[in-house]
Amino acid sequence: MTTKYIKKILEAHVYDVAEETPLDNALNLSKRLNNRVLMKREDLQSVFSFKCRGAYNRIYQLLKQQKVEGVIAASAGNHAQGVALAATRLGIDATIVMPKTTPDIKVKAVQARGGKTVLVGDAYDDAYQHAIKLAGQKNLEFIHPYDHPDTIAGQGTIGMEILRQHNDGIHAVFVPVGGGGLIAGVGAYIKYLRPSTKIIGVEPEDAASMAEALRMKRRVVLDSVGLFADGVAVKQVGSETFRIARQCVDDVVCVSTDEICAAIKDIFDDTRTIMEPAGALAVAGMKKYVEEAEIVDQTLVVINSGANMNFDRLRHVSERAELGEQREALLAATIPERPGSFRTFCKTIGKRGITEFNYRYSDTDDAQIFAGVKLVKGMVEKEELIDKLQAAGYPVVDMTDNEMAKNHVRYMVGGRFPDVSNEVLYRFEFPERPGALLDFLTRIGKRWNISLFHYRNHGAAYGRVLVGLQTPDEQRQELVSYLDKLGYRYWEETDNPAYRIFL
Repeated sequence: MTTKYIKKILEAHVYDVAEETPLDNALNLSKRLNNRVLMKREDLQSVFSFKCRGAYNRIYQLLKQQKVEGVIAASAGNHAQGVALAATRLGIDATIVMPKTTPDIKVKAVQARGGKTVLVGDAYDDAYQHAIKLAGQKNLEFIHPYDHPDTIAGQGTIGMEILRQHNDGIHAVFVPVGGGGLIAGVGAYIKYLRPSTKIIGVEPEDAASMAEALRMKRRVVLDSVGLFADGVAVKQVGSETFRIARQCVDDVVCVSTDEICAAIKDIFDDTRTIMEPAGALAVAGMKKYVEEAEIVDQTLVVINSGANMNFDRLRHVSERAELGEQREALLAATIPERPGSFRTFCKTIGKRGITEFNYRYSDTDDAQIFAGVKLVKGMVEKEELIDKLQAAGYPVVDMTDNEMAKNHVRYMVGGRFPDVSNEVLYRFEFPERPGALLDFLTRIGKRWNISLFHYRNHGAAYGRVLVGLQTPDEQRQELVSYLDKLGYRYWEETDNPAYRIFL
């Protein structure tokens, strides 16, 4: 293994802009996984990611060697902010070329740190090509996001800090991988001083460029990459980063979107901080590695690499986190179309928490429902539940791993049915607790047939339910009196235009 990086890392100039971030004990994760989990908190940097280290060291070393008119970079994320901050601190101009599709919050963040932004094209490749063109036209130095020795050395200071902050043995360090700059720097330093410590990269399953390159023993170009973890959405790892990775990376773990979302929630539970998807990769990979390799009583370090999360992604993350943690099952079930069948079905499920319950009348004989059920024992409990429902005579289809069901169908269950007679629509609120939905259905009783039902647990103090009841005109006043006695807040929505148009 080359030793030149040890000297470069020790001499790297990063602390004008970077903080020595803490190595925090993740109490909840440690207890749950029966290992000591330590989080390297790079999300606490001023730009909310580790990227300022490599960017500053690269520009600093460049200025030592030559006169520079200005620098330019192509990025839609953390590298852009790192370059803008570094250039401003060092007193030179920075131009950042970003795709036109870049969220406005990221554009403004670059501008706030002194960078000039140029918006070009719809994707990173468009921005990259334009940045290279501008570099030649305006005599600007292009700052690569990962594939340069000075950038790698800057990121490697994280490995130096980890070993300084934890003098005892470390079984493994888990590092998120995009182009490879972070794992190359951290891996080179730690493997030199602690060769027994495993360096394990973590990539999304749909952007596994390093895993594929190590498998093929050469750099490869992926046909496409998923964009959920956009901070590591790289089709090809760097030439220099791959050379180092071949010498110091022990393994690469690939994780799903659901597993990343679960990791974001895990980190929030321990730190009350929300990681971006790429920033939670290391935790997702660590959890998968611990389960598959059956690791216990070891010290494991994860690098929380960034927290530049777009706010509008939080809804998707919260929806998928329970699935990624194997805490929720999505099931499609067929039940008889008759009054009281919902209640009987819920009794069969038992005291498990219901996260979702969707139904729309469509047939006089059978009702198709889409249900989400909370799990305590993971997939083992899911299989037990399916067996129990099938033994009770309910046909069940497992939708937990069905991407179309998770992304689309769960929001589309319903529609309009022309022959639902005497239907009235009510919206209810009731205190949210285990068994609350069953209690609600029990109180509704068997008097009126339920023709529409929608419930989703939002993690709030009150559950919200939309219910259609088939009630003849002469029984409407009796229904209102009955609902008044139930004790739940409710509103009639029969005349709501949304109901008339869509349901």
